[in-house]
Amino acid sequence: MSSTRQDDVQRPFRRYLSKTPEISVFFWIIKILASAAGDPVADLLGTTAGLGLAITTMLLATATTVVILIQFSAARYVAGLYWLTVVLISVMGSLVVDNLTDILEVPLGVTVIAAAVLLAGTFVVWFAAEKTLSIHTIDTGRRETFYWVAVALTFVLGTAAERLAVPSVSAVAGLVALLVAGLASRVRGVPALIPFWLAYLVTQPLGVAVSNLLSEPRDAGGLQIGVAGISAGILAAVVALVRYVSATHRDDPSLDNTRRPW
Repeated sequence: MSSTRQDDVQRPFRRYLSKTPEISVFFWIIKILASAAGDPVADLLGTTAGLGLAITTMLLATATTVVILIQFSAARYVAGLYWLTVVLISVMGSLVVDNLTDILEVPLGVTVIAAAVLLAGTFVVWFAAEKTLSIHTIDTGRRETFYWVAVALTFVLGTAAERLAVPSVSAVAGLVALLVAGLASRVRGVPALIPFWLAYLVTQPLGVAVSNLLSEPRDAGGLQIGVAGISAGILAAVVALVRYVSATHRDDPSLDNTRRPW
């Protein structure tokens, strides 16, 4: 039996080796929190701590690269490592948009279009190379590369798109889109990857809008919480939830397709 054929036969049993978590309500809650952490953490380091955009970007890019390399070297899904990677990519997504807007003076609309085209191109190349876009069999280095590139592009696209809209509108639109994606995932005949990536994308502007509303002045309808407080609160919530799913194994990769809507 050829190595390719043998790999195809064994793949269903290798889902236990998948490097991505089971998609559950905990996944989406942590994802929204991770999305909400991007802007305040970037502002905390760049503005409040006085590091500036350039130094903050270099530091976060270095940290993100190191963590991603560790993530790739892991033999299986590790909740803490996976979500640390997501949080860092969230912050980097904010910093990328900041650099494009403030340093290179790229209009937000151009960033949205470019990120959308790159994301679509990633899915095309991913499918051409792997003949699947399954998020439940991220069990090879190449599939994991495609997965994280797609994730990073959703953060950039979602952040830029949110900045084009009013925060309250983004929050409502993101919540509605997330609910629609959830319902679509349960409709027979709809490919699971479509509602998943739609939900993954819209949770980014939703999270950013939530963090913006928390930091907005009271007379503008916000809670006027400083970036330090927002960052600490969001990161503490992420840590608590990740510790919970790690202890309970609620998000371990599963072979049970009957309980998997995504």
